[in-house]
Amino acid sequence: MEHIKAVIFDLDNTLLDRTTTFRKFAEGFMKQYFAHIESTDLWLEQMIERDEDGYKNKPVLFAELLSEFPWNNEQNKPLVDDLMKYYAENYVISAVLMEQAEEVIAYAKEKYKTGIITNGRNAVQYGKIDHLGLREYFDVIVVSEEAGCKKPDPRIFQVALERLNVKPEECLFIGDHPINDVEGAHTLGMHTIWMRVNQPWCEANKAKPLHTINQIGELLRIM
Repeated sequence: MEHIKAVIFDLDNTLLDRTTTFRKFAEGFMKQYFAHIESTDLWLEQMIERDEDGYKNKPVLFAELLSEFPWNNEQNKPLVDDLMKYYAENYVISAVLMEQAEEVIAYAKEKYKTGIITNGRNAVQYGKIDHLGLREYFDVIVVSEEAGCKKPDPRIFQVALERLNVKPEECLFIGDHPINDVEGAHTLGMHTIWMRVNQPWCEANKAKPLHTINQIGELLRIM
């Protein structure tokens, strides 16, 4: 790590426990809209499965729920726009950090320049970052909506490198997605660490990470 000058993190399922965050949001969603059902366990699990670990477009997800879930009154059930508003107001405040994430971030901040590169909408991603009080820890935060491109496009990584004023080979990127994070950063020449969470490794991926970890706290030993 002697040659490393900057450490950049993915957000969801790397620093943020996205699995727990969405489950927490979905539980509130069930209480809000399906209080007429004695047990919502089955529908809760279906909602989580349909979300596809966050990779399904939210208007598409909510359209599916409106079409296939047991709403109390078909004539007066909400619209997609209503559910999107509920999502905007309640998902951000459901955000939960990975265990030891704050300790890792603080340690990285002491030794390196730090950044976040995340795919998503500005309001949601910055909303989660601010709800968790993380903004002050990072020298640069790049969200795909504002960047005009998203991982694994090398251009979004280049934006962060230019703002940090570091070369690709001086940067370590940590993320959970084998393609979006590991391959995307590797394509530009960055060093990578893969955090194994929900996304399986693709054997066709030729970008081999320096390390594979299961928990963010393992970075304390590596760094």
